[in-house]
Amino acid sequence: MRILLLGSGGREHALAWKMAQSSILEALFIAPGNAGTKMHGTNVNISASNFDEVKTFVVENNINLVVVGPEDPLVNGIADYFEADEQLKDVPVIGPNKEAAQLEGSKDFAKKFMDRHNIPTAKYGTFTKDTLKEGYAFLEKMNPPFVLKADGLAAGKGVLILDNLKEAKKELKNMLADAKFGDASSQVVIEQFLDGIELSCFVITDGDAYKILPEAKDYKRIGEGDKGLNTGGMGAVSPVPFANPTFLDKIKNQVIIPTIKGLKSDGITYKGFIFFGLINVKNEPYVIEYNCRMGDPETEVVIPRLKSDILDLFEGVATNTLSERDVQFDERSASTVMMVSGGYPEAYEKGKQIFGLNAVTESIVFHAGTASDGPAVTTAGGRVLAATSFGKDLETALKKSYASLEKIEFEKAFYRKDIGHDVL
Repeated sequence: MRILLLGSGGREHALAWKMAQSSILEALFIAPGNAGTKMHGTNVNISASNFDEVKTFVVENNINLVVVGPEDPLVNGIADYFEADEQLKDVPVIGPNKEAAQLEGSKDFAKKFMDRHNIPTAKYGTFTKDTLKEGYAFLEKMNPPFVLKADGLAAGKGVLILDNLKEAKKELKNMLADAKFGDASSQVVIEQFLDGIELSCFVITDGDAYKILPEAKDYKRIGEGDKGLNTGGMGAVSPVPFANPTFLDKIKNQVIIPTIKGLKSDGITYKGFIFFGLINVKNEPYVIEYNCRMGDPETEVVIPRLKSDILDLFEGVATNTLSERDVQFDERSASTVMMVSGGYPEAYEKGKQIFGLNAVTESIVFHAGTASDGPAVTTAGGRVLAATSFGKDLETALKKSYASLEKIEFEKAFYRKDIGHDVL
């Protein structure tokens, strides 16, 4: 198979690493990729969001399958673009179409979907600048903390959790009337706060059958003890110790099956990954959010635990034969710890040379925000790289990840020292 993978982060490096192991891979191209992905295929200087450039490359290079890493191209309709084009319509895309990607692209769409199909989630109301007064009234009836979510994609920054009613009203006005998050907050979902511990579950589906992948828990805050600003994710562990077989069964029966059946009954064709952002409230699973792709850095612990050939699964999605494919997992624990640029998630500098990558032998180093300048590898993003390790248990895996990060250095590098400690 000749494959084009779209994206440039740690998730894409993990997918490229896994696809490169497949016996049915003929050629792998990554657009735009990073310094790590080029170890497994050929980086192509094309933006994942420029569909016309993607088309030209697919046609000229006889690509048989396109795998979409990030959410933007999916929410903007890359699968529909392929389906509507005479030259592309027979090239399968691993990723949902525009309508199905609304599960991530619109919080209101996702909430209405969950309501319709009795999928457990927090109580909510949706408001626009024309219904701002009703939004205030809705807040007044709630108990703090107040959860405000921009309806659209806001690069992971569109969720506010506030303890004070006055502050919540002010932020609601900022989001709706003053477009704090641009078009993304032209609608705002106000939600009941759920108190519990979070985890993520993943499935791959061809629209009929689905396969459940290993669950994971990621760590979003920049500071230890889950303090400070939200980031794209500072590390992840899999499996999740508190997700015992009984709890995982509840997730399957109360969340996963109703989601797959719900999409089908709504006439929505969904082909690709579904990410379930969940919270365990007194041993009951509630859905916080859906994503229409794999998470990052969760991919860096989930995909290494997948023993099956990932291209065999993708072929199953493309040909609607996923039910016939086999999924097997590594029983060992996996951990990944993210190394980030100083100042992230606020202003940070790029172009710092990274040293020590070749000294790491006990972990897989997945590149997230890197570039290569000849033989030198430099920083090119806020989240720079992730050290993923296996162990007989979580503690062993984490020790290896931390030992590996001690061998790597770049100016102002930072990583959290407490990933996984809350579940050990």
